[in-house]
Amino acid sequence: MELTPAPTIRAMTPADLCAAIDLWTVTDGVGLAEGDDLPGLTRYLKRNPRCSAVAETEEGVIIGAVMSGHDGRRGWLYHLAVASAFRGRGIGRQMVEYAVAALRREGIQRCSLFVFHWCESARDFWQHLGFELRDNLQLMQSHVACSEG
Repeated sequence: MELTPAPTIRAMTPADLCAAIDLWTVTDGVGLAEGDDLPGLTRYLKRNPRCSAVAETEEGVIIGAVMSGHDGRRGWLYHLAVASAFRGRGIGRQMVEYAVAALRREGIQRCSLFVFHWCESARDFWQHLGFELRDNLQLMQSHVACSEG
């Protein structure tokens, strides 16, 4: 069995977003919604520079991605995914460590994320990394209509 070199974990840039969106689209348990398009995600990266991460092969192929940022007091992780052929190698954990370290450098002390209730493998992954399931909260959401004029 030939070992492949470990991927490089680095800051996500706007140039990485198309590959990241492609990965997220085919990854079970990752949900994209309004605002998760190229313009919305580009804005998020600009508001939270060097917080999000990608895993990249020697050939420059994006095989993992996670969005991360904060509002000044709480951090958030979104859309963690690793290409199925590369799972089980610690790549997801390395990207989370990168993102959490970036939040820590920004003075952020607490980080949250969303997990679909039906995605047991995601829950198990996050709990293995020390994240705790909070069952005392419920998500409430409203669509904010943007109008011109």
